[in-house]
Amino acid sequence: MSHSPPGFADPKSSSTVRSVVATSAYSRSPEYGTFDGPGRDDPGSLDANNDLVTVVEGRDLKRGLAQRHLSMLGIAGAIGTGLFLGLGSAVQTAGPLGALLGYFTVGLVVCAVQFALGEVSALLPVTGSFVRHTEFLVDPALGFAIGWNLVYGNIFIFIVLTVVIGVAFIRVYGEVEFVFAILKILLVVFLIILGLIIDLGGIPGTPAIGGRFWRDPGPFVEHIAVGHFGEFLGFWSVMTGAVFSFAGVESLAMAAAETRNPRRAIPAACKRVFLRIVIFYVLAIIIVGLLVASNDDRLNDSSGSAAQSPFVIAASAAGIPAIPSVVNAIVITSAWSSSNQSLLAGTRVLYGLALKKQAPKVFLRTTSWGVPYLCVLFFTPFMFLSFLTLSNAALTVFWWFVDLTAAGVLVSWSAILLNHIRLKLAMKRQGIPNESLPWHNSWTLYSSYAGLSMSLLILLTGGYEVFTRGNWDAQSFVSSYLDIPLVLSAYLIWKLWKKTKIVSLSDIPLKEAFKQAEQVSDDEPPVKSGTWLRLVSWIWD
Repeated sequence: MSHSPPGFADPKSSSTVRSVVATSAYSRSPEYGTFDGPGRDDPGSLDANNDLVTVVEGRDLKRGLAQRHLSMLGIAGAIGTGLFLGLGSAVQTAGPLGALLGYFTVGLVVCAVQFALGEVSALLPVTGSFVRHTEFLVDPALGFAIGWNLVYGNIFIFIVLTVVIGVAFIRVYGEVEFVFAILKILLVVFLIILGLIIDLGGIPGTPAIGGRFWRDPGPFVEHIAVGHFGEFLGFWSVMTGAVFSFAGVESLAMAAAETRNPRRAIPAACKRVFLRIVIFYVLAIIIVGLLVASNDDRLNDSSGSAAQSPFVIAASAAGIPAIPSVVNAIVITSAWSSSNQSLLAGTRVLYGLALKKQAPKVFLRTTSWGVPYLCVLFFTPFMFLSFLTLSNAALTVFWWFVDLTAAGVLVSWSAILLNHIRLKLAMKRQGIPNESLPWHNSWTLYSSYAGLSMSLLILLTGGYEVFTRGNWDAQSFVSSYLDIPLVLSAYLIWKLWKKTKIVSLSDIPLKEAFKQAEQVSDDEPPVKSGTWLRLVSWIWD
């Protein structure tokens, strides 16, 4: 057995890039044999010529996440404040049809992202997910830039509870997020049904609304300009908020090395999550468009609380006073859930960067139960940035965060789609059929091209309003475009310093990766839900 865990080629040389998984992924524990590499007390004693190492993560991390956890992680991450508080703003800006088209368009991009992520992650199930894939399939410098972009892009809210969950067993995290996702889904379903009842006049003493708001003030709202061009700009203005709302679906594979049977679980989660998310959002935006007029002054509430939610506005008008409290409670759990998920994504990416020696090796240290605790501690001080929102301008700060987060998410989505394109092109170059992938679809190369084009277009035009006459705002410009120079700077600095090269399609060691993938079989059969659970298990099964 080799004492040097396989990974990437030395960025300073032109030698062939080595396998992302190779023998290390399967010689790491009693389950796959023994490992004779660096010991736990010296997690940084890695071969200096390797940028991606899977031996350490396989030995020190624990596989505590099941497929149902992954499915619900994707749902929990995408259903949050963006759904409960952001839909009203979308209808106000673009009108009910403009908002619907905006969310549906971004939903199609999410579809492309999920399938691309699933196909690549099923073959290469590593901690850090698409960040490490970028190293393997594109350029080590781009992996460095994408990784640090994700690390500094996380801001948190519930400090103590988040840290406790962050250092607990990975299964505890999975179960907490599983419960949060159930609560969110139940609330979304309840609000959709309640909204439909209110709209149809099912509440005694409340007249039916019907579709009158689609007629007056109309399906579209003119934004900045007039006429059809103004309506188009209103539709396009929804994109950034929609991206923020869907943020989180890309992080379900971040803990691939901590997932049981990742080559089966990750594709299953990707297939299920995108469909449920899009359905929830499309139905919710349709109901919101029926309940509240785009020119309703109550949508201007600046408190950032549930009072701004169109569901609350409609329920209050119908004389149901308990709804604001219920929505507020779920918004709080949604914020905590988003905090937990951001911590998981950020810490696992930081751990992956440390594996590649793109972050200090001290971040490789883990607890005895397999949690990179120093990564968690590194993020803790930055959580106090959440106190920026404790002011009268809470909603203003919230929308700054929306812009910043959306830009970072679009960068991540672009990386996922680029990785997938590179994988498919490299397979074609090397004569490897698509059927060799653990999970594949015949149309995903085309959807990845389309999704990448849309992601970059939205990223570049997300702050277009500041360039129109009379709408310049320095803060909006910075929040919309700051991420672009940061990522480019990180990429160029690492590339020039380490003299990395874009990996040739012919040199990506796919045959070794496929060979190792074939050596691993699912030793854990799918678990069937009990009779009483089958009524709700459609959410994750």
